[in-house]
Amino acid sequence: MKILLMAVNAKYIHSNLAVYSLRAYAQQGGASADIAEYTINQQTEEILMDVYKRRPDVLCISCYIWNISQVEELIREIPKILPEVQIWLGGPEVSYNARDVLEKYPQTAGVMQGEGEETFLELTGVWRQRKGCVLSEIRGITYRRQDGVIIENPPRPVMDLSKVPFVYEQIEDFENRIIYYESSRGCPFACSYCLSSVDKCLRFRDLELVKQELQFFIDHEVPQVKFVDRTFNCRREHAMAIWSYIKEHDRGITNFHFEVAADLLREEEISLIRSMRAGLIQLEIGVQSANENTIREIRRVMNLERVEAVVSRIRENRNVHQHLDLIAGLPWEDYESFARSFNRVYAMEPDQLQLGFLKVLKGSLMHEKAGEYGLICQERPPYEVLSTNWLSYGDVIRLKGVEEMVEVYYNSGQFRYTMFHLQEEFSSPFAMYEALAAYYEEHGLFRVKHSRIARYEILNRFIMSVLGGQINGEKMTGGDAGTRDPQKKAEAYREWLTLDLYLRDNVKNRPGFLGESQVDPDEAADFYKQEEAGHRYLPGYRGYDRRQMRKMTHLERIGGALLLFDYLERDPLTGDARICRI
Repeated sequence: MKILLMAVNAKYIHSNLAVYSLRAYAQQGGASADIAEYTINQQTEEILMDVYKRRPDVLCISCYIWNISQVEELIREIPKILPEVQIWLGGPEVSYNARDVLEKYPQTAGVMQGEGEETFLELTGVWRQRKGCVLSEIRGITYRRQDGVIIENPPRPVMDLSKVPFVYEQIEDFENRIIYYESSRGCPFACSYCLSSVDKCLRFRDLELVKQELQFFIDHEVPQVKFVDRTFNCRREHAMAIWSYIKEHDRGITNFHFEVAADLLREEEISLIRSMRAGLIQLEIGVQSANENTIREIRRVMNLERVEAVVSRIRENRNVHQHLDLIAGLPWEDYESFARSFNRVYAMEPDQLQLGFLKVLKGSLMHEKAGEYGLICQERPPYEVLSTNWLSYGDVIRLKGVEEMVEVYYNSGQFRYTMFHLQEEFSSPFAMYEALAAYYEEHGLFRVKHSRIARYEILNRFIMSVLGGQINGEKMTGGDAGTRDPQKKAEAYREWLTLDLYLRDNVKNRPGFLGESQVDPDEAADFYKQEEAGHRYLPGYRGYDRRQMRKMTHLERIGGALLLFDYLERDPLTGDARICRI
């Protein structure tokens, strides 16, 4: 009996923790299974050929919102080439409408609902025809009986998370891939748009086990470990123990990612976080909205003022990457309200601001109340919002443009200084990104693959168009519009663009819009000659001669100051080169 666990991931760098957990638990119980991981970027035919070569008797597919379209295609095609194979499904995309899935796909034998470790082990007994193992007695499944009747068994009680084996013993199999890890399951909150709230039984893995496993990652110098705990800090003692451990045992390599509720963090936790090595941890904080009516309606518990205070305290030390999330399309949030939410979160100065769109997930309360909210979403995954009683589809399109501009010009971190100063020309940050999106639309710049240099050139043209309005006497929306010479502003913005460009890359082909370098060649030659002799500004370059140092660094005069960009020493959070004022 050959059992194959299949995962179709969003990207190659991802791994599927679920299938590895199922296999590990089954092996602990004396059963065996193989794993096959693919990506949604692979052709269906390529996956079909590989599955055929493996010739499983039972194929178990992990189903998520990002892969379900391709999985559905595979379900239709696999029985044509492997007519005897049993196909079982599991995962959040099929757990809450299992009967509908089986009715829609007669090729499917059954669905594992909810967490699957114990369920999968018991199913292997049926597939291997162990005595006493029958489908009718296995909880947590919906299956098709031999006569075609669909049977729904009772749900399975949740398990002790500490019984799930560690799945990364063969860490070499995960080279160049993100490691996902869970120290808890379930969620204490009841947000109406989220499926995590369905699992009300919050459980924690034994802390001693967790510490052993974290030490394994640290010892093997794993680049990044992403905790999949839905609200990592919901139990303060648990979070403090883990954060204290990774701080004390840090070797300067591994980064740990946590999703947290910022308003639950207290001074003890904040102080610990502020004391960590820069880049040791990163935090994802779901704000979702600043509209009090919206927060109340989606059953979210959050003190926004507290979130602002905590984010500010952590940001002060510049040692932790903070990623803040907003969701467009929530009830009671119209376009203007979302703009206010955006501006409030933007003012917190996150390292990344994720502007996402509501996904109406089957099994969620949001899905049940769609009619009440006038909530129309796409029929196909990821079931993204199209319109609501408060937000038209035209508004959604406009927000999509803003989202792309935020991704390119804020979240990339490549235009930090320019965008900071450009805010002054507009009434709000949202207005700035809105205007930039309108400029892209007007000039046919969306849906075009632009190089990084092209993004700078486009931003420069946009800035010149904004300043051109001031030069021509047009009324601007910024608080200080017209108070400074637009021509001098244009030169200042070119300098900010120059700074942003060279902070990230030692660009050898200087873009034309920046103008000629203000550093005299003889001045640069003299500088590197002195550095070769004394290494006053470049102590890490001993062993390199002046020509090598000149190739590996960059000199630029900005605002009358001579700046040296050192690309060997970079900010651990931003990736920016070290700057020395000469």
